[in-house]
Amino acid sequence: MKVKTYEEINERIRKGEAVVVTAEEIIDIVEEKGIKKAAKEVDVVTTGTFAPMCSSGAFINFKNSKPKIKAQKVWLNGINTYAGLAAADIYLGVTELPDEDLLNKVFPGNFKYGGGHVIEDLVAGKHIKLKAISYGTDCYPKKEIETVIDIKSVNQAILTNPRNAYQNYNVAINKYSDRNIYTYMGILKPNIGNANYCSAGQLSPLLNDPFYKTIGIGTRIFLGGGEGYVYWEGTQHNPYVKRGPNGVVRAPAGTIAVVGDLKGMSPEWLKGTSITGYGVTLTIGIGIPIPILSEDIVKYTAVKDEDIYTQIVDYSKDYPNGVNKSYGEVNYKQLRDGYIEIEGKQVPTGALSSYKKAREIAEILKRRIKKGRFELTKPVKSLSSGE
Repeated sequence: MKVKTYEEINERIRKGEAVVVTAEEIIDIVEEKGIKKAAKEVDVVTTGTFAPMCSSGAFINFKNSKPKIKAQKVWLNGINTYAGLAAADIYLGVTELPDEDLLNKVFPGNFKYGGGHVIEDLVAGKHIKLKAISYGTDCYPKKEIETVIDIKSVNQAILTNPRNAYQNYNVAINKYSDRNIYTYMGILKPNIGNANYCSAGQLSPLLNDPFYKTIGIGTRIFLGGGEGYVYWEGTQHNPYVKRGPNGVVRAPAGTIAVVGDLKGMSPEWLKGTSITGYGVTLTIGIGIPIPILSEDIVKYTAVKDEDIYTQIVDYSKDYPNGVNKSYGEVNYKQLRDGYIEIEGKQVPTGALSSYKKAREIAEILKRRIKKGRFELTKPVKSLSSGE
């Protein structure tokens, strides 16, 4: 049943009258007042997540030199970028490493600095060394430049991430190897010595909108401390996985592609991250407001950690070989309690995502909306929901 429109909610935001709560707060409100009353009283629910997101990067136009160069290869602080674009345009991926990095030659590698760290340094206002080479043309005669750039000197710096904010994710274990294994899910001890997960659970944006009723192409979001938008479904978006009776997916499912102006972002919410034995990435803060347009939507936003299940997956043999096998289901309350049971054994859990930071993001977004600094946008196209 519809209760409000985007236009009505934005009008209330402009007047300073909007009722905005976080995805944690809506749980108690629905329990106390019921779905029907909560849907009438609440206008917006804010969500948040802060986690490593490898499929991310930035387009940068570094402002051309005099004489001009048609950049063929470009490095930022020694990190290779993709320069197969127009003369001074490059794309820096967060998992890029310097050529001289030892990688895993001395195992496990440390991977101290990479593309994600360059983006954090750039947003922090630090100077970045740029080196570019070219073969020279009549209109772009220069063949090499070495200079320094920063966030103010570049024409554009646009965070453009093809896959962020995964809707649910695996719990990773090491069942078969007799040594520590080093994965993008962190260090996994032998004999199921630990279990790592990566989601903010009841605060996570796409878990609060399981069928993408409000999150779609054109949705304005909190991105890296500034503002961004959803520009498409993310790579590997898959809404067809098994769902629970509450509609919530029970395995990795939806993703979003997002974009935003790096010049308006903060290094507090974009952190270059080193993963021992694996590589580098960028830990990103994302928050998405969910307008309460109907009773169904408020019901989805009231989902609790104990109602969100995910799969336990082996990363020592099954995952590397593409074997799709689950060693059990657990919910996020169990995971956040610190221990889960696997094959009769109590196994300590660890999170790659920060619940504390996710909560901060949801609170920041709530304040921005309540102060009238952040209005909601209606998607111009929905994401594929599998319905």
